[in-house]
Amino acid sequence: MSAAGPRIHPSLAARPAPWWKRMRREVRVRALLLLLPLLSRLPRGVALAIGSAAGWLAWAFSSRHRRAALEHLAIAFPERDRSWRAGIARSSFVNLGRSALELVSARLDLEQAVQWDPGALETLTAAHAEGRGVVAFSCHLDNWELLARRVAAAGLPLATVAREAQDSRLTALLERFRGTTGIVSLWRNQPGSARAFVRHLRDGFIVAALIDQDTDVAGHFVPFFGKEAFTPRAPADLAVRLKTPAVLARIRRVAPGVHRIRISRLAVTATGDENADSRALTAAATAAIEAEVREHPDQWVWMHARWRTQPGSMR
Repeated sequence: MSAAGPRIHPSLAARPAPWWKRMRREVRVRALLLLLPLLSRLPRGVALAIGSAAGWLAWAFSSRHRRAALEHLAIAFPERDRSWRAGIARSSFVNLGRSALELVSARLDLEQAVQWDPGALETLTAAHAEGRGVVAFSCHLDNWELLARRVAAAGLPLATVAREAQDSRLTALLERFRGTTGIVSLWRNQPGSARAFVRHLRDGFIVAALIDQDTDVAGHFVPFFGKEAFTPRAPADLAVRLKTPAVLARIRRVAPGVHRIRISRLAVTATGDENADSRALTAAATAAIEAEVREHPDQWVWMHARWRTQPGSMR
């Protein structure tokens, strides 16, 4: 999105998944859609317990994801022993399962379950009051969907940039869930998504984007745990170009059913070189995300291939 020429993720030829993968995916989607009404009626404590158990089972039986999590933790924490890394990885699976069941619970008291750190809401409100919209950088830490819900519940106009699910029924389900809580969904691969991002900023929205994954979009290589990581650049591009306030928003679990939100301003010295300034802002946001993950490593998604794309592999 920059005139200086963004680094583009290598394009991969779309290949249909093997029939057995398509069948397995179909069974999972149908099971989820069938069970969702029942799961939403569970008492919250029961839902959290079931989610935790589901995460533990995923750790125990998904060898590919378990192996990936351990490999990535070894990159991030080479000084820690394998036992420590296994405990962190297992806890991250459990937290992910717990978070999934938490989201569908109709008995969630959002105000009680998701609290603000001192000054966090004031920081976000002050940035929004500047009248140019807000670019909110965020990450896959703890229950990021509850973070978005809490911001919207505070009366702030919020749009989230996200990738569509592999199944259109799940994408529709996500959009419906977010819409009922006042969140506008901007789907990254839909035509006009970049224009929608700009339009919502100009309309005074907070536009939030998760930037801590290696995805098939334009990006910068910036350090993450001492290793160059390919990182989406569009949020920083727009913040620099439109001179929009930028914040880092993150959430962490402080008790089984309680979360707290942190908000901090992000700023870099403008040089007049939009490409360099975009990279600097992306690097600053990523460094702040790393600090948060170091503090709560058991709540991040270690099964994701964060360092998949390497410098020199780009076209």
